[in-house]
Amino acid sequence: MSNKRKLNKFFRAIAQVIKQPALLNLVLDQEDDHQREMQKIKSLEHGFPELPFNAFLPETGITIEPFAFLEGGSLVTDLALIRMMALKINAQQYFEIGTWRGESVMQAAASVPDCFTLNLSAEEMHRRNWNPQYIDLHGFFSKNNPRITHLEGDSRTFDFSRFNGKQDLVFVDGDHHFDSVVQDTQSAFKLVTPESGVIIWHDYGHNPESVRWNVLHAIWKGTPEAQRKHLYTVSNTISAVYYPYSDVPAGVRKYPAVPNPGFSVHLKKYQG
Repeated sequence: MSNKRKLNKFFRAIAQVIKQPALLNLVLDQEDDHQREMQKIKSLEHGFPELPFNAFLPETGITIEPFAFLEGGSLVTDLALIRMMALKINAQQYFEIGTWRGESVMQAAASVPDCFTLNLSAEEMHRRNWNPQYIDLHGFFSKNNPRITHLEGDSRTFDFSRFNGKQDLVFVDGDHHFDSVVQDTQSAFKLVTPESGVIIWHDYGHNPESVRWNVLHAIWKGTPEAQRKHLYTVSNTISAVYYPYSDVPAGVRKYPAVPNPGFSVHLKKYQG
């Protein structure tokens, strides 16, 4: 969603709250409801168990490119997580829901030979009266990469059947409404390779030290019961993961977090 559309939506919402102050309580209560529902489960009082980001970071570090430093994208650590996870599990196929500028799928394509990214078609976005420039920016970085196949469709109605059971790594970053996250999660578990496939969900947290409880609840609801024990968040990110391995010790996300140990960041102009 473009900055202009988000601002317009924000100001319309503020106007409605001014007219009906009780609406603010409704929004807050909905998030609180999700939190209360999840905290009935003792192990989820602080959200999913937390895996340390540094456990996936190679000793030599990792390069993230391209990275736009623009609104609506992922944190650099979330993009790094995609690339690190692809390397760790030696992923051969990658599927993502939600393309935007193509930064996320480009991280996977650096090492994964066969990548798929699904997004609404330009025609559908035009029908929804979205900003034309915003529509044109979809796939900005990824559209010419031969390793990446751009698919068009709505994840709620798309036929995933030819991709099911073949994806080593799945990234979910589509519509973040509760019902959509539930459905995309169910689709993701059909997409991944049995036993070994990994799933990453973006926007699990409002920031790297908090939980977005409606998204957590949706992930939990959409995950098969037998697989819920493998749901985690990853420190220094706003991502959740399904990680069916026991090689990385899990802890508890704490606030405020202590930098452990901090990172060195090197910037240069992307030459892609």
